[in-house]
Amino acid sequence: MNVATIKKNDIANGVGVRVSLFVSGCRHRCKNCFNREAWDFDYGTPYTDKTQQEILNACDHSYVAGLSLLGGEPFEPENQKTLIGLLRAFRKQYPDKTVWCYSGFTFEELISGTVGDHAAELLSLLDVLVDGRFVQELKDVSLLFRGSSNQRVLDVPRSLADREAVLLEGVWKRTMGSGDIMED
Repeated sequence: MNVATIKKNDIANGVGVRVSLFVSGCRHRCKNCFNREAWDFDYGTPYTDKTQQEILNACDHSYVAGLSLLGGEPFEPENQKTLIGLLRAFRKQYPDKTVWCYSGFTFEELISGTVGDHAAELLSLLDVLVDGRFVQELKDVSLLFRGSSNQRVLDVPRSLADREAVLLEGVWKRTMGSGDIMED
């Protein structure tokens, strides 16, 4: 697996300050994708043990709420095993921090067994999944944590338990000086 980039203080890709890993490789090729260069599986640098330690170390701050996975496409079969290794280590070291993942695949596609041999395990290690391909014609800049209105912000543990997509109840955001508020 290749890494397109790592953002160590990201506030755009999940609730709170997050460490965001952008992986390389995506076959969706969404029109007007914001990260088109990461479609190429060879883009960026190879993921190594040193990369994993860099990510885990970056998460080791009380102000970091968790880890976000983006792409490219984290659920491309070529990326799944490496990300599972990272998330197992992350969960062991940071059991109280959250994992968000952005995928062009829908929850239904991911649980169908057609997205790769390890998609179910990768999905089980997530707290939140923002699913669905970006659709330019449905772009809406007023949406929190997603680019087009077809995309959903899902509560993964509840979705897996119910075997159907369950929307995250409210999306939390941090506001200057007023603590956490919830938007429905």
